Amino acid sequence: MVKDYVLNLQVVLANGEVIWTGANTLKNSTGYNLTQLMVGSEGTLGIVTQIVLKLIPAPVFNLVMLVPFNSAERACEAVSAVFRAGVVPSAMEFMERDAIDWVLQYRTDIAVNVAPDVKAHLLIEVDGNDMDVLFKDCERITEVMQAFDAGEILFAESAAEKDTLWKMRRSVAEAVKSNSVYKEEDTVVPRAELAKLLKGVKDIGAEYGFKSVCYGHAGDGNLHINIVKGNLTDDMWKNELPKAIRKLFELTVALGGTLSGEHGIGWVQKSYMDIAFGQTSLTLQKGIKQLFDPKGILNPGKMF
Repeated sequence: MVKDYVLNLQVVLANGEVIWTGANTLKNSTGYNLTQLMVGSEGTLGIVTQIVLKLIPAPVFNLVMLVPFNSAERACEAVSAVFRAGVVPSAMEFMERDAIDWVLQYRTDIAVNVAPDVKAHLLIEVDGNDMDVLFKDCERITEVMQAFDAGEILFAESAAEKDTLWKMRRSVAEAVKSNSVYKEEDTVVPRAELAKLLKGVKDIGAEYGFKSVCYGHAGDGNLHINIVKGNLTDDMWKNELPKAIRKLFELTVALGGTLSGEHGIGWVQKSYMDIAFGQTSLTLQKGIKQLFDPKGILNPGKMF
């Protein structure tokens, strides 16, 4: 997450005053953390004009594997097991079968063989500066995947193959958009609850009659849920779907998660904030907004 690399911000406040929120140091325990308060505030507390970022060395090597499963829930269950085994991949992405099929239809330049019984894939990358260590990480990951009934694992053997696999993952949103009108929800739960979230999404879809295409940053517990309009009537899309989305968010919070992993709140999610926060927390946040922006001129109406 970008927030983990932000050390300091220059911010223009609502009254025109310019401040720095922190210090250009790796440690800072002085006063309230105004830097992180600004991060994710979506322009409602101030206008960021300069950012000081912490940099890390670029890794020299990386290895990429595509792991098929005949059960999407088993793929999700395997995610937290990798971390419990002591391996921290640089990326671990989940794609269910519909997401993959739609990409392969949308991007004819991508060629990946998918067996008929495959229901989901995990795209896993490890990186670092010692290839021997990376090979050992991949061996350990393979052992974990086999314990969760994974199929034959594809190891990308060239930069071109790695690029193809990542192109497939990065094209999912465009492929879904090309097929239908959709709404994307950005739920996030603890990794160990990912399978329960996915099952819940499908159950809620069956209850309300909508199709969903799911993918996302599984290593972070972050699931992008694309709710596809398909054959739903305009009335159902407008009036019934918000009830389903509220139920989806209630499930997410019940699993220890929250409404948005990275997309923020804005116009779309603000009516669901009461699910994630009690009245005391909402009052505190509204008080912060009032303190920073008493006239309500900074990105008004976007969070509350």
